[in-house]
Amino acid sequence: MISSKGKKIIAILAGPLDNQSAGVYVYTKELITALSQNENSKHRYVLIRERKGQNFQEFKQIILPTIDWLPGYATFRLFFLIPFVCRWLKVDAVFEPAHFGPFNLPKRIKRITAIHDLTPILFPKLHTFNGWFLHKLFLPRIMRKADLIIASSSNTKNDVEKTYPISIGKIKTILLGVSDNFQPKMNPDVLTKYAIQQPFFLSVGTIEPRKNLNLLLDAFETFKNLKDDNDNHQLVFIGKKGWKNEDFFKKLEKHPYKSAIKILGYVPFEELPIFYTMCFAFIYPSLYEGFGLPVAEALSCNARCFVAKNSSLVEVGGEEVDFFETKTELIDIMMKADISKNNITENNNRRYQRFSWKNYSISFEKHIDNL
Repeated sequence: MISSKGKKIIAILAGPLDNQSAGVYVYTKELITALSQNENSKHRYVLIRERKGQNFQEFKQIILPTIDWLPGYATFRLFFLIPFVCRWLKVDAVFEPAHFGPFNLPKRIKRITAIHDLTPILFPKLHTFNGWFLHKLFLPRIMRKADLIIASSSNTKNDVEKTYPISIGKIKTILLGVSDNFQPKMNPDVLTKYAIQQPFFLSVGTIEPRKNLNLLLDAFETFKNLKDDNDNHQLVFIGKKGWKNEDFFKKLEKHPYKSAIKILGYVPFEELPIFYTMCFAFIYPSLYEGFGLPVAEALSCNARCFVAKNSSLVEVGGEEVDFFETKTELIDIMMKADISKNNITENNNRRYQRFSWKNYSISFEKHIDNL
């Protein structure tokens, strides 16, 4: 169905705006923001949400609340209520930003899904059983039914094609963008608020096994041992607690430099660029990433970056980060880092072009045009 003005009607399953605070939430919010700012958009968008939001008033919003206390309602909402609303709206396509659907649509409605990574499938031991089981059960069907699959990196695209050959020919790569919020910003008062002193190493991300944060704790211990007794480097972790992180907190509790380690949890979005800008170095030891958005954010804030050499991180970091493959290599980089940062502001325009939500939304719409 095409509207009278010749625009396709696209439903976006925007639940992550209401039930998440990182990851897919950021992706969904930034993409919708970019689409709302695209004056040359060829399409009309409808947001299907769990609750009414004050943002994105320029788009039609359909509110389908979740009812946590009603057994089976979440399944009914996903497989029956949302498809019914999409048929009622006479949409041309449905976009699922959380790579879990859309489901139960007639053939005339095109299915678009975003795949950010395949970690539940490739690294099941690093996830909860429930997370692994649901992906194992539904992803084959999602790949088969999808008309367009959008991958966050070439590495993710390759992983999806190897794991689900039926996706070949349907999957396109668009590198994620970085919010305009991530620019160099200095504010010592924010560090004081959290009792942080410079110099400090920074880690950003959910505390869960895939982030490989135990390695960072070990590297920091060795670093401190090798420095003189007056060394005052701190290690700061920003990110919510995830799953299977018991070993991390046990190691932290016994860490000989525990007093120099700060666990901040979630920090306000507007403060995050300050930490990136003012850190001695940003360290990202993750075992696997579908993109690695914190690396792009840190680069946009002129942070010195030490990044694990694997998966999409090589693609995202490019020539602008120091890569490591082992704990020994990471320690060596940490020890050799000069206290004075290189001024790399001149590279920012190129970074913004590489990691642009405006460019992402333009590519997104072009792929929809070809459906």
